[in-house]
Amino acid sequence: MNHILVTGCAGFIGSNFVPYFLEKYPEYSLVNLDLLTYAGDLNNLKEVEQNPRYKFIQGNICNRELVEFIFHEYDIRGIIHFAAESHVDNSIKNPNVFIETNINGTFTLLDVSYKYWLEKPFIYKNEYKDCRFHHISTDEVYGSLNEVDLFTEETPYAPNSPYSASKASSDMLVRSYNHTYGLDTVISNCSNNYGPKQHDEKLIPTIIRKALAGEPIPIYGDGKNIRDWLYVLDHCKGIDLVYHNGKSGETYNIGGRNERTNIEIANTICSILDKKIPTNRSYKDLITFVEDRAGHDKRYAIDATKLETTLLWKADENFDTGIIKTVDYYIDKYT
Repeated sequence: MNHILVTGCAGFIGSNFVPYFLEKYPEYSLVNLDLLTYAGDLNNLKEVEQNPRYKFIQGNICNRELVEFIFHEYDIRGIIHFAAESHVDNSIKNPNVFIETNINGTFTLLDVSYKYWLEKPFIYKNEYKDCRFHHISTDEVYGSLNEVDLFTEETPYAPNSPYSASKASSDMLVRSYNHTYGLDTVISNCSNNYGPKQHDEKLIPTIIRKALAGEPIPIYGDGKNIRDWLYVLDHCKGIDLVYHNGKSGETYNIGGRNERTNIEIANTICSILDKKIPTNRSYKDLITFVEDRAGHDKRYAIDATKLETTLLWKADENFDTGIIKTVDYYIDKYT
């Protein structure tokens, strides 16, 4: 049985990934290391908590002694690293937490992996030659786009918030361990995810939660900031492909090719709710524009051509189908 360490999987993307991965690969066992901050919820993993191939450990990825214990106790043969502080507003208010988790935590995982799997730089121990470190990152490391271009794997980094700067720094650490020590690493940078189990603070759950409560739906600035939206299970399938088939040292962008402005997202969700749970007025009447976020990037959009052509990934959901599934999930949750 191959034991893979997955980090931060009580959060949104990881908690969708774990059930998918365990079902698809009976030869793997997953050890989930999660600190259970406000963004982590073990209820997200109820469907796997009794699975004998799943183990949860509460702890901090910055705790080197704990990470080393996990490696030795479970003979870890791979890492898929989701754990990160990720809410931009929180990074503006309290950036030190983002530096500690996203940079120092990633360093700890990298360094323990290197010391456990390799004899010395570029020489893997015989029994660990297939071990790999997969780092999950974000399109926000690339900064803000103009109206026509797309982020590619060659786009220069230009992070604009403490969150994106901390993720860019962790990406560079991963790159350095590949080039300096020969650690087998891959990085995937994804666009905005949506779907089940996302934290209430994020845009789409907030729109649905506020609408159902009859409260003002807050939209930053003029609502014209553009994001590329990726259904979370499509992201999980992309991670699977990159972890198993990606080329060592390479970066792969995972995007949904579903660009929408924030106000379009709000209007779409309100239209769906108007049909599913009608009231005496449209939910769109609740949309309220609020003061814009500091340093709010105007547009993100990913070119996933490399992943599509080299690893044959494609998204199964477009936004029109994925948002219906997402709204249905949150209606059940909030009502």
